Amino acid sequence: MSKLKSQLPLFQKNDVNISSDVNTVWSIANTLRGAYRADKYRDVIIPMFVLARLEAALLPTKDQVIAAYKKDKKTPEQILEDISGYKYYNTSPFTLENLQNDPDAIEENFLAYLDGYSKRVKDIIENLKFKEQVHTLAQTGRLFTVIKKFSKIDLSPSTVDSMRMGYMFEDIIRRFSENEEAGSHYTPREVIALMVNLLLVEADEELFVDKRIVKILDMAAGTGGMLATAKSYIRRLNSEVNVLLFGQEYLSETYGIGRADMLIRQENSDYFVKTDTLKDGDPFADKKMNFVIANPPFGQSWGGKDADDGVEQAVKKDQELFEATDGRQGRFVNTPATGDAQLLFHLHGLAKLEKNGRAAIISNGSPLFSGGTTSGESQIRRYILENDLLEAIIALPGQFFYNTGIGIYIWIYNKNKAPKRQNKVQFIDATEEFVPLRKSLGQKRRELSEDNIRQIIQWYHNFEENDHVKIFDDKEFLYKEYIVMQPLQRRGRITEDTIEKVKSVPFVAKLYDEYQYQELLEMEPRTANDEKKLQDLAAGKTKQEQLLNALRLGITDDSYPNFEEFSQVIRELLSEVKVTTANFNTIALAMSEMDKTAEIVTTTKKDKFGEIADGIVYDKTTKDSEIVKLTEDVEDYFAREVYPHVPDAHYWFDEEKGYGAEIPFTRYFYQYQAPESADKLLAEFYELEEELQNLLEELKHD
Repeated sequence: MSKLKSQLPLFQKNDVNISSDVNTVWSIANTLRGAYRADKYRDVIIPMFVLARLEAALLPTKDQVIAAYKKDKKTPEQILEDISGYKYYNTSPFTLENLQNDPDAIEENFLAYLDGYSKRVKDIIENLKFKEQVHTLAQTGRLFTVIKKFSKIDLSPSTVDSMRMGYMFEDIIRRFSENEEAGSHYTPREVIALMVNLLLVEADEELFVDKRIVKILDMAAGTGGMLATAKSYIRRLNSEVNVLLFGQEYLSETYGIGRADMLIRQENSDYFVKTDTLKDGDPFADKKMNFVIANPPFGQSWGGKDADDGVEQAVKKDQELFEATDGRQGRFVNTPATGDAQLLFHLHGLAKLEKNGRAAIISNGSPLFSGGTTSGESQIRRYILENDLLEAIIALPGQFFYNTGIGIYIWIYNKNKAPKRQNKVQFIDATEEFVPLRKSLGQKRRELSEDNIRQIIQWYHNFEENDHVKIFDDKEFLYKEYIVMQPLQRRGRITEDTIEKVKSVPFVAKLYDEYQYQELLEMEPRTANDEKKLQDLAAGKTKQEQLLNALRLGITDDSYPNFEEFSQVIRELLSEVKVTTANFNTIALAMSEMDKTAEIVTTTKKDKFGEIADGIVYDKTTKDSEIVKLTEDVEDYFAREVYPHVPDAHYWFDEEKGYGAEIPFTRYFYQYQAPESADKLLAEFYELEEELQNLLEELKHD
């Protein structure tokens, strides 16, 4: 490991003591008791904290900005920003301090104060819906007190530098996010630390040369915590690297907090965009990223009735573009089930990476294995593996997140793998790497310690197998699905039992529904539509009885060992009943059963996929499938797994639809544990029985 990377893993610095400052801010929440539920304190405290910081930064130049604005209210924004020294300004004469001079007009004046901010801050205020809170604060008599208390906190840059301010804001957000509902948008800081270290430990070292520009994207950015952590770690490796952060967030509140964080940290807040990553156009279309880091939502619908308007159409249009241009444009090689968009976020991240870019993306277990061979999930996994994009998957324990107890996985992608990693995928089972929390936070009962993170990074970087690490060729997860059928070898019978089975044949059952018929018959009065339904059912009943009675004319104790001959008998019996060719065959199948002593149906017709092979007709009711890894010879597989049980099986492979991929992670770490012996279990049972008997005896004597 180089001198640069020998500093890894990095951890959040603890040498900046912010607890006193944050506790001061936190204590202001007590002012809101009675007017707000505790889980709604954040709706006031976070916006006010942001405003207190922004105002403190603007105070030294506020008079100059106001003077320029009064002189010419059409003064360009750029000029006012240059005067203020920041990418925002306020043209209102009010401050948090002088607003207190007129308590009776404090609501009106405070709203004027908010309106005096430039568009970037107004955007934050609007998305945080803070003006709605101003009226509530005024009505409940809290507005004056809240403004007064925040005005007394010194958040000026000369007192609180941007690093300290960033830590304070992050801690305030974290405290308000440590409950089940709000925490849905917050990734625990130690998980972010692990992800960033995983990205950096094998990154191209040329990225960390002085003055180099490093671009980082989070396309499901939430409040921007992942981006801030990634930048702080890179700057600790080399403070001369120019790190640009790009965030996309759809939810108004989290977007508002995230953009405020960018402003507070003096980042380019224009790169933190409110947008639907799946629906809207790429806001950074002209930029490729060195790193992508994200925790996309689990189980978010991109299609169907639960999806937001326009998302399904946008996703399908993007996928069509990808196909039409052979991947030169668009993001989505395929689409997963409409109820879960996780893999679409993965594909977006991959599309945004530079040629040597790396990504760390969180998922639950579903993207690993969900969907059959032809499903979008399978084809997306196949695309990822065939293009050698997946470097590693790390399994973490459950109970790590505030709003879910399920286990999570970190997917590490790399577009420029080291030679030893090419065409390889590394699995790391870190499900036992955790320490318990002293106090649960929502559903979060565990966390990663620094030692846990060091261990995981070591396993990853060493790239050596052990009980917790497995390394595979990427073809291990690619497979072919073969269609398997047995010869058409059925024995037919015409009896009351087999005729009864015909009633369950879909087209026959559809003719007449006894329950619906009786319901309509008893209905008085009936509408014209209901009357028509009744007449249709009566006609269907007549046809159903005609068909079944025709079959009864052929009842016999004999059986038909040749299915073709049996089918012809059925056809002749039903010659007076209007039945399609396909339905004749369906009835014959229902009245017969596979019998290896029956005659095999043969034909002179040429081979047909899934029907005929080498002159033998195959039984579609025996259709099955076998999954065979690309690394295995199909004949060896069938000789071992199929032919011993079904010697006459025949298989077909569809070159267009037969390839798939799945990643059954847990299967590779499963260790069989033999159950307790019967004798031991019986002894334990007798012991419990004796204990119970003793307790009953004690009760009798009490």
